[in-house]
Amino acid sequence: MVRSAGVVTHQSWFLPVVLVVISAVSSWEFACITPFVAFAVATGYALSARDALLTVMAIWLMNQAIGFAILGYPWTVDTILWGLAIGAAALLAAVLAITAMRVGLRSNLAAIGAAFMLAFGGYEGGLFLVTFWLGGADAFTPAIVGHVALLNLGWTVGLVGTYQILRYSGAITSQRRRGSSVPSPV
Repeated sequence: MVRSAGVVTHQSWFLPVVLVVISAVSSWEFACITPFVAFAVATGYALSARDALLTVMAIWLMNQAIGFAILGYPWTVDTILWGLAIGAAALLAAVLAITAMRVGLRSNLAAIGAAFMLAFGGYEGGLFLVTFWLGGADAFTPAIVGHVALLNLGWTVGLVGTYQILRYSGAITSQRRRGSSVPSPV
């Protein structure tokens, strides 16, 4: 029996799968600077905390699979440790984004902004701490961090904006769990 597209888009697994697929495509282009903060904020905004964390983990796993299997990341201890550090930082970013989304800010825009700032600070800060053991602090110049911030900000706007358009059009249903109060749209 064939299901209509409307029925499929209302399934609880649809949005996480779409985000993982989008991340896979971005991994081809951005490799090491996949916008994990943007995915953390978007999942924290659109999904339950549990689903957001699982989706960010799946996004990280997809990124690593593409990196090692297709893009030719070297199978060295340092590369594997950096991959694990990126995964831990992405999960930290997701936890911080989820927390910011649930503190009760009355405006979605304020919640998204707070989530982005916390998630970005946690992600970059966590990775910077790893440089004390694995090296690579030279990748944390203001120009590089600024570029990564702008990349993640653009992706956050795109992902959350697309989610909102799809939700308001009725193409997908809201899956987020932000408590009993519903914040204003802006």
